Amino acid sequence: MDARNPETSDSGPRNAPAEAAGGTARDASHDTDVIVVGAGPTGLLLAGDLAEAGLRVTLLERRPGKISNLTRALVVHARTLEQLDARGLADELVAGGHPLASLLLFGGATIDASRLHSRFPFVLVTPQFEVEKLLERRARLAGVTFRPDSEVLGLDQDAGGVTVRFRTPEGIGSLRSAYTVGTDGVRSTIREAIGQPFPGKSVIRSLLLADVRLAREPESPFNVGAGGEAFALLSSFGDGWYRVIGWSPDHQADDDVPVGLDEIRDITRRALGTDYGIHDARWISRFHSDERQAPRYRVGRVFLAGDAAHVHSPAGGQGMNTGLQDAANLSWKLAAVLGGHAPESLLDSYQTERHPVGRAVLRSSGALVRIALMQSVPGRVARALATRLLRHLGPLANRAILAISGLGIAYPAGPGAHRLAGERAPDIRLADGSRLYELLRQGRFVLITPADEPAGHPTDGRPTGEGTHPTDNRPVTVHWRSARRTAVLVRPDGYIAWATDATAPAERARALRTALRHWTGTEPGDDGPISGALAPAEEVADTPAGR
Repeated sequence: MDARNPETSDSGPRNAPAEAAGGTARDASHDTDVIVVGAGPTGLLLAGDLAEAGLRVTLLERRPGKISNLTRALVVHARTLEQLDARGLADELVAGGHPLASLLLFGGATIDASRLHSRFPFVLVTPQFEVEKLLERRARLAGVTFRPDSEVLGLDQDAGGVTVRFRTPEGIGSLRSAYTVGTDGVRSTIREAIGQPFPGKSVIRSLLLADVRLAREPESPFNVGAGGEAFALLSSFGDGWYRVIGWSPDHQADDDVPVGLDEIRDITRRALGTDYGIHDARWISRFHSDERQAPRYRVGRVFLAGDAAHVHSPAGGQGMNTGLQDAANLSWKLAAVLGGHAPESLLDSYQTERHPVGRAVLRSSGALVRIALMQSVPGRVARALATRLLRHLGPLANRAILAISGLGIAYPAGPGAHRLAGERAPDIRLADGSRLYELLRQGRFVLITPADEPAGHPTDGRPTGEGTHPTDNRPVTVHWRSARRTAVLVRPDGYIAWATDATAPAERARALRTALRHWTGTEPGDDGPISGALAPAEEVADTPAGR
């Protein structure tokens, strides 16, 4: 069966929950439940999530098993840190990185992250390989099967699953799974195999990237400048190495043309006023930056995430962050479907929710880089005006940092939905002293109810459940610490699925029953919900991380 035309609709068979065995769907013809192709940050987070949910996961990676210490991504934004916090990983990553309360942009404009209402009111500067090391360790502990040196050749899918063919040093092999996710980057073999185009264009040629030593320490660990017909970004890794990204219309060449330190020094000096005594490069590269997005993130049983689905300019440092949030959105949905708790139609919401986010990031990062690289007199005037507006218009600056940090992302809610539906759920302290994002580490929905309601579902007087399987989809039920009367159902990825302000018992019970059936495949009689008890509170810092 052709990978592009499975014996299903493009969104897979509808409204047919998987037949669960021991809480997880199994098929004798499947070698594994999910194949993830590509062991970058997106693939590692996704694979780890699925394995922690009790699924069999195989991760195919073309490169050898060693994580490279050379990387383009170097910042982690607040929303991504919240997602990592929901997996117990954020504090460790923050401890090894460099939190910045603000980012200094071209012309002295500043993006102030300290005003964010988050446990992570900063931008974390840390290289991508540190993120990968953390996520790989978690994935291995969760039981993910790693297969490095495995170059994917293609795939076929039908109504029952996906067969992926790959080449290893030992020869040609294949694996069959219920679903496959391509997180294999800009040149995605999976995207090509399912016939998805990658429309867009190259927006910047001859971007220079180098990891270097400096003779003089910059005033700030993160600097951006545009002037003298050049643009440069200089950021510290915190270990004596610095990342330089630069561009100039005077230094245009093909990607394979070698780059020398003199070229790096010249662009940095023109953009920032000094080159800080650049020396001893461990990595120099010339590359181009594209803006591209696949029209569909799902074709049958195959999905795209991260750079395989979208790629954009490095402005704003949103690339790795957007991919990690793709993974967080998709993983719980795959786990719910394979666990028999949700119909396959739930997987359609991955496209509905994440494709608009990818499109918005393309636009915002493209706007940033175009403003930074304007060289004409009108362009420089426009950049100066944008700088002035960011400095003096608070609402505009707030919108900018909410967009870049990811905290401003919200998903579509259906007609008549509560005003909170689709919004990000902020981390809050609950009545039992736990935090919401601690509870999300269980990979389940969290139902927050008024403090005077029973510990079980508001419509169910049964005691809470104990000793559940990781793929058990009953929500954790906890209470507001405050006197708030709204009942809120939070998804495993930290977004609000449903909420109600109804106080009449019958109306509230009816609304909750509908929401639970839709989102979790359970009802308030399915053995009661799971209690809010989890790992000891002392395992998580009680104060804003890194502050």
